[in-house]
Amino acid sequence: MKTDMGRSMSPITPALIKNISSSATYDNPQLKRRFEVFTRDGKLYQSEYGLDADGKESFRDTHQLEWIIGAGVNGFGAILQDDHHLFQAPLSFYSKAMDWEPSPGYEFADLGFNRPITPGCISCHSGRPNAVAGTNGKFEATPFSQLAIGCERCHGPGAAHVQLMSGEPVHSSGKGPLSDTMIINPARLTPYMADNICMACHQAGDVRVLKPGKTYRDIRPGLPLDETLSILMVPPTPEAPPSKDHVDHYYSMTLSKCYRASKGKLSCITCHDPHIEPSREEAPAYFNSKCLTCHTRQSCKLPLETRMQQKPADNCIGCHMPQRDIQVISHSTATNHRIVATPDEPFPDVTFMQTTAALPNLIHINPAHRSVSGQQADPLPLLTLLQAYGELAQDKPEYVASYLKVLSQLEQTQPNDPLVQAALGRRDLKDGNFSNAADHLRRSLQAGPAVATTYADLADALTHLGQTAEARPLIEKAIQLDPFNPITKKMLVVNLIQAKQYPEAKKSLEDYLKVFPQDDFMRQMLHRAESTTQP
Repeated sequence: MKTDMGRSMSPITPALIKNISSSATYDNPQLKRRFEVFTRDGKLYQSEYGLDADGKESFRDTHQLEWIIGAGVNGFGAILQDDHHLFQAPLSFYSKAMDWEPSPGYEFADLGFNRPITPGCISCHSGRPNAVAGTNGKFEATPFSQLAIGCERCHGPGAAHVQLMSGEPVHSSGKGPLSDTMIINPARLTPYMADNICMACHQAGDVRVLKPGKTYRDIRPGLPLDETLSILMVPPTPEAPPSKDHVDHYYSMTLSKCYRASKGKLSCITCHDPHIEPSREEAPAYFNSKCLTCHTRQSCKLPLETRMQQKPADNCIGCHMPQRDIQVISHSTATNHRIVATPDEPFPDVTFMQTTAALPNLIHINPAHRSVSGQQADPLPLLTLLQAYGELAQDKPEYVASYLKVLSQLEQTQPNDPLVQAALGRRDLKDGNFSNAADHLRRSLQAGPAVATTYADLADALTHLGQTAEARPLIEKAIQLDPFNPITKKMLVVNLIQAKQYPEAKKSLEDYLKVFPQDDFMRQMLHRAESTTQP
């Protein structure tokens, strides 16, 4: 409970409000938006509003905040709840600035109170979140069984173990010698398997893909992380070396001379004890003691007198693991885990030699079984590659060809997989082959679970085929599955206008603006609709 992990998430209570900054205003002239943080009746709120040309409020959207996320080292964010869905609040508190400013991602876009909290995010910030599988930000009636990160994150679930030790029969869903009934001591695992526990949250990579049928709840200490979640990274080049230290701690460590010299024996828990977190004042001596398990005081080339004059004095990590700004989060820093002898130490050659013949354009950070060289030993499933390339291709056009190649292979080898059929449908939809797209998308929905994006894609294909009426129930189904998606709600408005059902379109537009009041364009559309219908 004295560590940052043990304080990773908290309910907002009157007692908590007394200890945090709970009053602020923030003006974003670029977005023409103003935000407020305030308390009322022992509760914490955030409000967003816009001003029209006359300086009057064009809208105001206010929500109660229910949880604080983060221990406060760099700051903390806030989470709100609406109809069993969780969302990030527009403003976060930054410790360095001592003020509320835009949350990460909100600096240049008005996302309102509609940015969903996804399982991949919240599973690392909380102990036991209860996200509903296959949804976008929906949670069970009790969103969290455990708020902050607790013992089970590293040691495994305890209830089945207690039953087993009590002599009761237990059904185990685990595989191999380690299963859900065993309590894991990471110190007794191999260094790499212990690192697999840490990687679940401290190694982001460029794309993370869940294996088919898996959720973040399936991650188990002692079992290879790759059985549930594959972490992949775009290969760095000498012209574009690795630059992210935010949540790429494991990968940065593997590039250090310390790690390479240890031949993989150095691991996260060599230096970090999850049960103990030294204070800022204690940290230099604490981590010096870790360094001195391998080095001596004579190892440092800097004279002792010079080291003692620094602040803090004689601080190994201050020189060899310096703090640097997190590029994607304002006012925030992270420790460089590529332990360097000097600040300008070049990256080792291996940094740019980590791809394989089987996977020439991605690095598989966490293969279940590593070869002696530390590189990928087993090929990734094509379905995993399809999802990885698909996500990367959205921002990196160089991965489009790889995505389409894998999709063509899967069309031959796994044509009945619903994910494959949905991908084929989207491919044909983008190519303008609307009839083929509709066929693939129907097959996807017949073969697999209901997916909001697949319903929306099928509605899009049918609309292009002139089947507006047939598309409408599909859009409504997509909205039912993902009620806070602005794209599908807009699709319904357009569909009703195309069908000349103007009263229904107006009502749909009003419903849209109840959820997305910050959308100036849609509000102007409603104003025009109201103007044309007045006598």
